[in-house]
Amino acid sequence: MQSIRSVLLTAAAIAITVAALVFTASIAVALAGIAAVVAIGSAIAAKLNGKPAPVRARANPTGERREMRIWNDGRGTIIDL
Repeated sequence: MQSIRSVLLTAAAIAITVAALVFTASIAVALAGIAAVVAIGSAIAAKLNGKPAPVRARANPTGERREMRIWNDGRGTIIDL
């Protein structure tokens, strides 16, 4: 009787462990799917946003030279020639 009880308890413990493993794996797959959908949506939104219009570079039409300006806007040094 003792060995039958231990076999049944062992089988129950294995069944509970497998159920917990399956539950955890399903939650992980669901979270990975949600993260993938959010990442794909973000990429599509960034692509649909469009490209900014290019800024046309022009030479100084009067021919006079300006002084070089250098300043820091907090994100890096800007050198205006």
